[in-house]
Amino acid sequence: MTSASPTDVVSYVPYTQNVTVARRRVAHVVCGWGHPGLAGDAALIAGELAANALLHGCLRDRLFRVEVNLLEKALRIAVTDPRGERHPQPRHALDDEQFGRGLTIVAALASRWGVEPLTVGKTVWAEVDLAPQCAAPGSIGHSAR
Repeated sequence: MTSASPTDVVSYVPYTQNVTVARRRVAHVVCGWGHPGLAGDAALIAGELAANALLHGCLRDRLFRVEVNLLEKALRIAVTDPRGERHPQPRHALDDEQFGRGLTIVAALASRWGVEPLTVGKTVWAEVDLAPQCAAPGSIGHSAR
């Protein structure tokens, strides 16, 4: 029998301050799972996806959800919002534009990302590969310097 992967799921009211709350929570959760080196990137990805959900995917009185899963080889951050007809599209923002860089940031930090259409809404997700574990002393490939 295999155990379920660690998961953290929180639904948020679509208020601007909840993007910050979600970002901080993701950082805290990832650190708690023993991956402090990934906490900053995971928090930034969660913040960008949550901000996109708030700006482009939320409807009045409908929550958005942030889910973080620690998989065997990756950390998965997913944000679900109620607007399934609006899928994110990366674009090139001009230097003087305030918006338009979120998915470029996500793509730069994540190993992969995508969109899952739902019956109602969509989930935008990103995965960050976990670093391979260090080889045990004496094993093949170990270098003692």
